[in-house]
Amino acid sequence: MSKDHRYQQKLSTAGLLVTLGIIFGDIGTSPLYVLSAIVGDKPIDVETIKGGLSCIFWTLTLQTTLKYVILTLRADNKGEGGIFSLYALVRRAKIKWLMFPAIIGGSALLADGIITPPISVASAIEGLRELNPDIKTVPIVIGILVFLFFIQQFGTKFIGKFFGPVMFVWFLMLTVLGVMQISGNFNILSSINPYYGYKLLFTHPSGFLVLGAVFLCTTGAEALYSDLGHCGRDNIRISWIFVKTALLINYFGQGAWLISQTGTVLGKQNPFYAIMPQWFVPIGIIIATIATVVASQALISGSFTLINEAMRLNFWPKVKVKYPTDFKGQLYIPSINWLLLAGCIAVTIYFQESSNMQSAYGLAIVMTMLMTTTLLTYYMIIKRYNKIFIVAIFITYLVIESSFLIANLHKFTHGGWITLMIASVLISVMLVWYYARKIRNRYVEFVKLVDYLPVLEDLSRDLTVPKYATHLVYLTSANNREEIESKVIYSIMQKQPKRADIYWFVHVDVIDEPYRMEYKVSEFIHDDVIRIDFRLGFRVAPRINVMFRKVVEDMVHNKEVDITSRYKSLNKNNVIGDFRFIVIEKFLSYENELPVHERIILDIYEFLKHYGLSEEKAFGLDTSSVTVEAVPMIISKPKEINLKRVI
Repeated sequence: MSKDHRYQQKLSTAGLLVTLGIIFGDIGTSPLYVLSAIVGDKPIDVETIKGGLSCIFWTLTLQTTLKYVILTLRADNKGEGGIFSLYALVRRAKIKWLMFPAIIGGSALLADGIITPPISVASAIEGLRELNPDIKTVPIVIGILVFLFFIQQFGTKFIGKFFGPVMFVWFLMLTVLGVMQISGNFNILSSINPYYGYKLLFTHPSGFLVLGAVFLCTTGAEALYSDLGHCGRDNIRISWIFVKTALLINYFGQGAWLISQTGTVLGKQNPFYAIMPQWFVPIGIIIATIATVVASQALISGSFTLINEAMRLNFWPKVKVKYPTDFKGQLYIPSINWLLLAGCIAVTIYFQESSNMQSAYGLAIVMTMLMTTTLLTYYMIIKRYNKIFIVAIFITYLVIESSFLIANLHKFTHGGWITLMIASVLISVMLVWYYARKIRNRYVEFVKLVDYLPVLEDLSRDLTVPKYATHLVYLTSANNREEIESKVIYSIMQKQPKRADIYWFVHVDVIDEPYRMEYKVSEFIHDDVIRIDFRLGFRVAPRINVMFRKVVEDMVHNKEVDITSRYKSLNKNNVIGDFRFIVIEKFLSYENELPVHERIILDIYEFLKHYGLSEEKAFGLDTSSVTVEAVPMIISKPKEINLKRVI
């Protein structure tokens, strides 16, 4: 069990309120569509309602409460959660194939997220039909989605202050509405008995398929784990008691109303709005709409975090990341934002109705849960949990989630193929990016830096060579401080010899902790050859330009280095010397002969790279002081050419 609480947010009233706003948006808005999805277009019958409620109760208890709130939240990475954070923990075991569940789970979570905002907002807006049956809801839904994604670029720190109170009002409303219906039929509470769930699943015609609809009540559990770092384990666990109580009361309240309508067909009527007094419907629609916007906001922010983590773990091409506010962990990725918006609009136009979206929703997210179970099992093995406990947990959730997966498979032809197709594309991108970097790194040649120190020292003092820069900074991928890429040495000594007063070599190492920021200085020749190694967490933006400047300032303050210009006129006036960064960009040489599959991977890699950020921008370097040198990556020696000289 995790004993390190230093990185966890402390339990507080304010923390509980913030948790309501950030964590429970997705799972908290499920009552808008779960019961209507269970009933579908068939006549309402008591067995289906009681069996469905029983399944909802035990799903929220076993899947959400036991697996995620109690068990998975303990698998925190210095206070951070989510499938990539969990992968960063277990990859220390050096089991290479564990990257597959991480990539599949992360991709599926992103893919199913394209349906979450439309289904939540559409379910809320469709309540307007209680007031005007002929109203066109699609334009309204699209308008809300456009507004929601548009404001991402400005940050959500200001409106985020209202998330907690809004969701508190939402859950309070769920509770009151549920109590009003239950008070007229207390017998509905008997649905807690698991026998009703068993009877529905195994004796009712097509009852097992109801699990596909029941699963919608727990789809936000994975997001709950992903947002662990924003709120802290204790705040999530305590607030979940209130949230779960409110959800169950509302579900059972809807169930009590549905039983009173036995034999009828719902049609386009939503039991969530049907249990409201008629005078309250407009207010309920407004509260529901705001709550779904909050839920969508949490998912969008989570998508940005997932992509940012994927980039740092070398699973995703480098893309532009902005930091609109100083709020911890908040970032904005323009390319992902607009892609998500395009996907949400397409989903809204394609499905039109939230009932149609329900038929496609959940298929991908259950794959994420299965992948989390796999990684969690290895986490428990690494932490030396009791073996019997590990086996019991693994088998239990393998059975539960496999059952959900089988029940959701029928959704494939009803639109589930869309999320699986998107997930497949995302998985392909991540695998290509990962393996391409592996292939490229395999052929990078390193040399011993110590062998070239005398030459670097002589070059630094050779006045016959024009000075290239006072300070020359190279980014190096060499993990060993004693080594350097041969291409770097070639660049300094042969590709236009570059004289500088001080040669700096900078290396960035991404570690398995989220927010670690450390550096180490290795001085090979005083005031001449210096290496800086940054150790950055997988959630830290590599702003090397800013970080390098900070390191140099610290070294100057400690009198470890003199950065004053070496030009006499400038030195006399204490002018700081110029800094120039050199980034070596490797491209695949045409002379290489590679296996077909590796060539395809590298070709796709080059295509993706064309649409991503350049190396200098990805490292946050000031483009005015950066030189990019393109060098061929020669993997295989060119064949001997038999040329004959003639007179």
